[in-house]
Order: sequence, then C-alpha cells, then structure tokens
Amino acid sequence: MKVNNFLSQSIKCVLILLVFSLASCKDAAKKTEEIKEEIATTTADQKPFFKLSLAQWSLHRAIRNDGVDPYTFAAKAKELGFSGLEYVSGLYDDVKKADYSEEAMANFVAKSNAEAKKHGMTNVLIMIDGQGNLATANDSERKKAVENHYKWVEAAAAMGCHAIRVNLSGAQEDKVWIASSVDGLKQLGTYAKEYNIKVTVENHGGLSSNGALLSEVMRQVNMDNVGTLPDFGNFCIKRSKDGCEDMYDIYKGVAELMPYAKAVSAKSYAFDADGNEETIDYERILQIVKDAGYTGFIGVEYEGSQKGEEEGIIATRDLLVNASKNLK
Repeated sequence: MKVNNFLSQSIKCVLILLVFSLASCKDAAKKTEEIKEEIATTTADQKPFFKLSLAQWSLHRAIRNDGVDPYTFAAKAKELGFSGLEYVSGLYDDVKKADYSEEAMANFVAKSNAEAKKHGMTNVLIMIDGQGNLATANDSERKKAVENHYKWVEAAAAMGCHAIRVNLSGAQEDKVWIASSVDGLKQLGTYAKEYNIKVTVENHGGLSSNGALLSEVMRQVNMDNVGTLPDFGNFCIKRSKDGCEDMYDIYKGVAELMPYAKAVSAKSYAFDADGNEETIDYERILQIVKDAGYTGFIGVEYEGSQKGEEEGIIATRDLLVNASKNLK
C-alpha cells in the first residue's frame, strides 16, 4: 500500500512538472513570437519610404567609352543593390543604327526582358532622347515628335514598365512653350493611355527646368497618366561657356513638381568626407519628396567625375538610405 502511494505521488509530481514545463514552453514560444514581431516592426520602421532603382545613365561612360554591353545593365544593377531598372534609349547603339526598326525594337525588348527576369529585377521606365521636340511651336514637327515616341510607349508596355521619360525641348518664349508642351503631351498621353503607360517629364534644361512653368503645363494637361519626373539636380535654365547663367532654386522646383510626380531622380555629382552630396541637401530634398506622399522608385543617377561610376552609384545609394532615416 505504501509502495502504491509512493508511485501515485511520484506520478502526480511528474504530471505537475510536465504541466509547468509545457506552460513554460508556451510562454517562451509566445515571448519568441513577440520578439520576432518587435524586430519586424523595428526593421520596417527603418526601411526607406521609397524603392531603389538605378538610372542607366549612371553607367554611360562605361557603355560609351569602355565598350560595356548595355544589355548587362540588369546584372550590374542587381550587383550594386538595386531592384528597379531605368533604361536610357540613347545607350543602345544597335537600335539606333537600325533606325529603330521593328526588328531592332523587338530585339531590345526581348533581350532586356530576359536579363531583367534572369536577375529578378523590375523594369521601371525608359528615358527617351533624340526623338524630336515635343514643345516645338511648329505643329507638324511636334506631331512628328509625338509619333516618334509611339514605338517607345509600345516597348515600355511590352517590358512591364510603368512609364517613359520625355523631354520638353522646343519653343523659347514662356507662353508659346507652355501651349506647345500642353499640346504635345496631350497627344502623346492619349496614345500612351491605351497601353497603360505614364508619360513623365523631367526638368532637363531650358524652360523645363523652371518648376513654376512645368507645373503649369501639368495643370493644363490635367491627365492622370501624364506627370513629372523631378530630378534633384537639373535646374539650370540657361547655360553659358562659364557655367549656369540662370539657376532655378532646386528645393522650390522639386516642391512645385512633386504634386505631379510619377517618378523621382536622385542626381549626384560630388561627395564630402562624410558622404554628403556637396551641392544638394539630401535630407531637405527627401523630406519634400516624402511630404508629397511619394512611395515609388527613386532612381540613382550619379553624374560626377569625382568618383568612378560604380563608386559614385554606391555613394548615392547609401546617402539616400541614410538620409531617409533622419526624416520626420
């Protein structure tokens, strides 16, 4: 009887220990999950409010001077820590030499898509140059320029891009330039809408670098798929052999263009010892971008000579990420 009581008591003790052990395990598991959630939340809070893309222009010297194949763009962007690709039409000599034939354009699309897929990259947009003046006062020339962009709209759609970037070169007088720009963009925007492609205008010299004028163009165009691509550095309205004669305030300009922004370009030229851009206050300008509610891709576009292209790209990338941590 005593033996049975001893065994009974022993079994009870074991059961009690098991209960406490299971409770402790559950508490530990719960605590682990709480820690995981806390880490995830903290990590999410530290992430930039934007995604990172690489503007192919950052590699233009390697492509034009060193013979680097432009179709290696996706591989290089992946290597440098980006997830999005911003192509530059003028860097593809094979397409230009073929006079933008259907075959050449199809080859550009197929090869670019294959490389983007291979490296797990997102095709963001194509920057278009050399296709005519969309803001010329000459109606027939403007119409021809609009039509020259059609093939790039189609290419962008076939590549899964959300936009093309265009320039507004042409008329020199404010009112004429505005009217011509509005007409050219409405024509192109109407065509691009059929392909679910946005038409974005970069402040890229001349009157397009006047933030007030370009925002007025956008107000008058008033189309959902037509907008701006604010660039942090392209605000020189008039140049001379000595440099920029007429510089628009970059912070005012970005603030004026952000309400219409479909993309953003982070330009950089040179860096100080602390990794800050010497001519652009990145925290100040990124705060303007964030305050506008923008959460899309920001394209890194290093255009300096102080560093090599890859080194400059990395410095700009890191500056963007670090500056974003100090915003309100």
